[in-house]
Amino acid sequence: MSPLSLFSSDPYSARPFSGKPTLTLSVMLAALAVAYSGVAEGAPPARKSTEVATTPSTLGWVRGRLLVAPRAGLSAAEFEKALRGHQGRARVLIKGLNVHVVELPAGANEIAVKQVLSKSRKFKYVELDMAVAQALTLSDPSASSSWTFPRIGAPAAWDSANGSGVTIAILDTGVDSAHPDLQANLVPGWNFYDNNSDTADVHGHGTMVAGAAAAVANNAKGSAGVAWGAKIMPIRISAPDGYAYYSTIAQGINWAADRGARVANVSFAGVSGSSSIQSAADYMRSKGGVVVVAAGNSGGLEEIQASDSLLTAAATDSADVRASFSSYGNYVDIAAPGVSIYTTTRGGGFGNGSGTSFASPVLAATAALVMSANSKLGPSSIDAILKSTALDLGSTGYDAYYGAGRVDAAKAVAAAKNAVATDTQAPSISIAAPTGGKVAGVVPVDVNYADNAGVTRVELYLNGTKLLTDSAGPFAFSWDTTAYLDGSYTLVAKAFDAAGNVGTSTSVAVTIGNDTTAPVISSFSLTEGMTVGGKQSISASATDNQAVAKISLTVDGKEVAITYGASVSYNWNTRRLAKGAHSVQVRAWDKANNTVSRSVTVYKK
Repeated sequence: MSPLSLFSSDPYSARPFSGKPTLTLSVMLAALAVAYSGVAEGAPPARKSTEVATTPSTLGWVRGRLLVAPRAGLSAAEFEKALRGHQGRARVLIKGLNVHVVELPAGANEIAVKQVLSKSRKFKYVELDMAVAQALTLSDPSASSSWTFPRIGAPAAWDSANGSGVTIAILDTGVDSAHPDLQANLVPGWNFYDNNSDTADVHGHGTMVAGAAAAVANNAKGSAGVAWGAKIMPIRISAPDGYAYYSTIAQGINWAADRGARVANVSFAGVSGSSSIQSAADYMRSKGGVVVVAAGNSGGLEEIQASDSLLTAAATDSADVRASFSSYGNYVDIAAPGVSIYTTTRGGGFGNGSGTSFASPVLAATAALVMSANSKLGPSSIDAILKSTALDLGSTGYDAYYGAGRVDAAKAVAAAKNAVATDTQAPSISIAAPTGGKVAGVVPVDVNYADNAGVTRVELYLNGTKLLTDSAGPFAFSWDTTAYLDGSYTLVAKAFDAAGNVGTSTSVAVTIGNDTTAPVISSFSLTEGMTVGGKQSISASATDNQAVAKISLTVDGKEVAITYGASVSYNWNTRRLAKGAHSVQVRAWDKANNTVSRSVTVYKK
């Protein structure tokens, strides 16, 4: 399948991602500070979540571009209508994730548009297409051996597993395909910046990351990667200057997952908080894979929420101490060696690199070793093994500097060999909104869900019949109630995990109330002022834009007949009726309780 088939048919999908990041003044100042401080080159300054509108120290984003994820069930017309108000156009669709890359007109304020769209409740999320930098710094290239392997117990792990049978996708600046220590392990990849098959390394970072993960062993050249038996799938996601984007990263993860990669490594700072990247990681996990990312090199606290979708790696040195440049926070899952890592360099050479850029592939490669030792293990089991076997550092138990601790490949592989891959636990799920009552128009339906192994899809049921399916997290729906008659309905959500376990929510009762149009009395056999006598036959009928619920007849204020339908008839015995004027009324209701009536006065002689 051509990679372009992942995208919409819009001709823009064949164009390269040529947008450049907008850098704020504070970013340039931060860059200067980094240059003179010895902190990792390209390291992002500390940031507070991914909300960039009020965060002056952010790296930047592509001007005029947004990443928009509509709720499942939102019609194309409603989606386009929401964008049209801002002259936006969906140019690229990442189909597996249902995330649209939206272009805004020149001069548009993408931050203001993001804020407006985010409040519309039509979308799961709307985010800027952030530019992210590599988490790398270069060090002495004269090193000739790696301290990493004995530190994490790699030689003992290799007795049982070397990564064979596992493909690691390296989402980076490309990989030097002619490098003698990488060439034998390379498989075809894709370039998401230029949208072609040229995955040559345009910067040098990707070749170093690839070598740390899976450089060839036993070839009398250089060193070896932690998972030297694994295959390397090069995915170029960056511009020539080394900056990558949320959009290219999300596309790359999705593409790699569809082509058999079990591990994806993203050695760029600032990606852990992206909803689009987390959604792509969920997609890979649904196919049995894991995504590993770098914590970043700010050296400070990052207020990013923890994510079950990503494994975020902090960096340690040869003394098992946190590297001074390594970012920290509750989003950190585990630590791995990231100082003076001997690896491959672009052009066929070797050198040392430091940064969480290298802790990330060391962790990713260890995940590949675990998979190689036991191919039946799912993502949640792999996560659990890596964390439970890590060497606890810092405060006892989990902490924001080391996460679960420093990765231990030997113990992780041993645990994987003895693990039994079974999952019988069903996901939990509940409908968070609506919680009941009257609904009308296009209704956002929110769900809360959790699972030990991860939810792969959620289905929404209306009165026991499947209404909508969402296969890309975060799961959320848009229900157009105008397609249904007013009345009472029940909503139920079901969550599925990769093992086929199903969790079902409790039902939520709602009443659709879209109809504000009253019925129309279409016929009435009595007329104003007419004379009645004997057994007088009365009949009436009504029509409605949806349906007539009931219709009744009342004589002198007393109801004499009612029918739950659109017509009513009654044989009226007027013999005992007093002479003179009498009032007869017909009244009709629809299911929304809209009502109409008509009264006439008749006379008995």
